[in-house]
Amino acid sequence: MFKKIAIVITMAGAMSLTACDVAATTHAASAPSQAGHKSSPSSAAPAPAPVTSSAAATPEPAASSSDQTAAPAATDPSTAIAPAPAAPAAPAVQPVAKQAAPTTGDGSQAATNFGWGPVVAGDEFSNTGAPDSTKWSVYNSAGHAGKGIRSPQAWSVANGVATVSGDSAGTTGGMSAKFSQQRYGRWETRMKTNARDPQYHPVLILSNSSAPNCPEIDYAESTKDTTLMKFFLHYACGGEDFQTTTATPLDTTQWHNYAVEWTPAAINGYIDGVKTFTDTNPAHQPAVAMKQTVQLDWFPDGSATKPSQMQVDWVRVYK
Repeated sequence: MFKKIAIVITMAGAMSLTACDVAATTHAASAPSQAGHKSSPSSAAPAPAPVTSSAAATPEPAASSSDQTAAPAATDPSTAIAPAPAAPAAPAVQPVAKQAAPTTGDGSQAATNFGWGPVVAGDEFSNTGAPDSTKWSVYNSAGHAGKGIRSPQAWSVANGVATVSGDSAGTTGGMSAKFSQQRYGRWETRMKTNARDPQYHPVLILSNSSAPNCPEIDYAESTKDTTLMKFFLHYACGGEDFQTTTATPLDTTQWHNYAVEWTPAAINGYIDGVKTFTDTNPAHQPAVAMKQTVQLDWFPDGSATKPSQMQVDWVRVYK
């Protein structure tokens, strides 16, 4: 009689949206899943996180970009015990993206890890009904690229969460902040989706619709590949030759914290307090003040559309 012990080690690795596009390089980095709900905003001492870089995107009301994925696999042969011929190698196992165990509270935040200080503006969505009209302009217009409709009725706020829903006909929603239109600053948003249709793209954007050169920072955008979250920096009009991007494998049906830090020296992106994007090229810096937008955009491909949702727990702005 023979006994076999097989050891298999699997490794996985590999990560927006706007009206204009830019030249892209990509790099992917995993970020942990976070669950739970509100606690009061905090600003603890920094704990530096690993870095990845480069960037693809949408505007206000905005658009979207492209997809990419990587999944290397590795296997170890099994070893036989007892006098007998060598056991055959174990079959290859495809890597599986794993999410960290959920936590409570607000999850790991860039603001806490890097000591961004107190919240200076934003929304905790503590009201009930429509989004607070003193804080948000809710879109009532045609959808992205003129397809579908952006309707105020797509939004609802309850139990500390803002929800935007997209139906099977492409009626969805978006809104732009009335607070903190500024050049430079730090923004962080806690967001999740349902198991959405790939034709619905959730996106968190900094934009200025009146700027002539189409600047836009899509600091969280999931496109038709629902397993990836992307960061897009659009620095000029004209398409993919004028953008940088990165993509991170992520379960977007769990709560995650997405952040952007915009300084004169760099534009950095974070997921759950881990840096996933950086661009230090001075030529890529927006030359105008930008403000937060939140959108669930419809990109119809001719197939039936499944109703989808995007939820936002809070939006916080730091100096």
